[in-house]
Formats: sequence, structure tokens, C-alpha cells
Amino acid sequence: MRRCVAELKDVSVLRPSTGQVILDRVDWSVGAGEHWALLGPNGAGKTTMLRLIGALTHPTRGTVDVLGHRIGRVDLRELRTAIGFVSPMQEVPHRATAHTVVLTGATGTVQPLWRAYGPAIRDRAHELLAELDCKDLADRPYGVCSGGQRARVLIARALMSDPSLLLLDEPYNALDLPSREDVIDAVQGLAESRGELATVTVTHYLEELPASTGHALLLREGRVQASGPVDEVLTGERMTDCFLRSIEVERRAGRWTARSGGGR
Repeated sequence: MRRCVAELKDVSVLRPSTGQVILDRVDWSVGAGEHWALLGPNGAGKTTMLRLIGALTHPTRGTVDVLGHRIGRVDLRELRTAIGFVSPMQEVPHRATAHTVVLTGATGTVQPLWRAYGPAIRDRAHELLAELDCKDLADRPYGVCSGGQRARVLIARALMSDPSLLLLDEPYNALDLPSREDVIDAVQGLAESRGELATVTVTHYLEELPASTGHALLLREGRVQASGPVDEVLTGERMTDCFLRSIEVERRAGRWTARSGGGR
């Protein structure tokens, strides 16, 4: 049985200002080496789920355990050092080189803390850029990198702390097809080379899921609609129930496609 990396038990989250229910009695667990897709309509609560297991927020009710620590009983800043987080909206210094951006992952800071980066840390940043097929970008300013290149640099940055859990919040947003496929290949490669690394990817499109995706959770209006192995969850019937539109799902060579025929 795989070690549990993150677990939510009877979790609810309410918006403090209005009492609006964002998550409603959610149960979910992620095991080491598992690769999850988190899908649902806008406003379903996907980002809140990531923030919970990313040690960025607390539940209103229920319990959240991440890497053996319960949220509310642990220093969240320390816990976050063992969690990698990737989002196109992350704040990083655009004038800094790609290598410098990756270095900031070692300290979890926006700006570099140069005194903290010894030779071993600098070498590791170069190694991760090479692993993500970005070694030629080391001296290029992050701000002039393409969207796909930025996404891979951010993944390299997230891996600097050698995390046990990697969270990907719409990492393919606004990427063209070749760039998207490059990033998907990179994520697939991580699954193949890091057997204990668990990943959770939030996306709107099944086409963005690498073949390594083994589990999926469908969320609607803060409630779990389905959760488990992808073959049981990513079906036309379950997607239709989640999005309230007629959806056909097809899987070929390990990858998915989905199309909608309109309302139910």
C-alpha cells in the first residue's frame, strides 16, 4: 500500500465574508507516486483544493493532512518547502535569467537570495534545466522566454527543493499546441523518472493530461462528483453529469479527447 501524501476528510471551506460554501464535505486522498487530474467547471473549488494540500489555507471544517502533518498543527512555511507549486500566474523576476529563477526555488522566494546559493545548489539548478530540456535557456531572461519555456522553467524551479508533492495549476494555460506538448512530455518524464513523486494537475481540458495520469477527481459546486482510477472517472457519462453538457470521451494511445454535443 502506497504512503499517503495528502488526505482530506469531511472537509468544508466557507468564504469568511459571506459564508458561501466553496467546498462541501470533501473526502480525498493522494498516494505517493500517484498522478491525479482535478477537473470541474469554473467555480467548482479546484483552486481551493490545491491551496489546501499546498499548505496555503485552512479548512473551515474537517481535517487536511499533508506529508504526515495536519494543517493547523504545523508551521505551514516549513511544510511548503516539501511541496512544489507551478502556476503561470506565479510571481518571478522577469528580468532574471532562467537559471536565477530556478535558483529561487531553493529558497522559496520571489527575488534571489544569493548568499544561500552555494556551488551545489547552482549546479542542481543547471541539472534541472537540462532535465526539463531547457539548458540552453540558462542565461536567457525569463521575460523573453516563450510560454512553453516559462512553464518548463517553473517546473524546474518547483523541483529545486526535491518535493514529494507537485501541484500544477493550469500549467498549459495559453500555450500553443507544440509548446503544450513539450510541457506534457516534461510532466510525463517526471512521472517516469521519479517513482515516489505525486502530482495533482488542475486543467479544463482532457487533451492536456499526460498518459501518466492514473487518477482523476471531478468537482462541481464544491462537491466531489467522482473520484478514482481514470478509466472509471473520465467517462462520457461522468463528464456529462459534472459539466451538465453532453460530452463524449475517447482515449487513444494513452491520451484523451473530449467533445460536447451541446446541453443535456
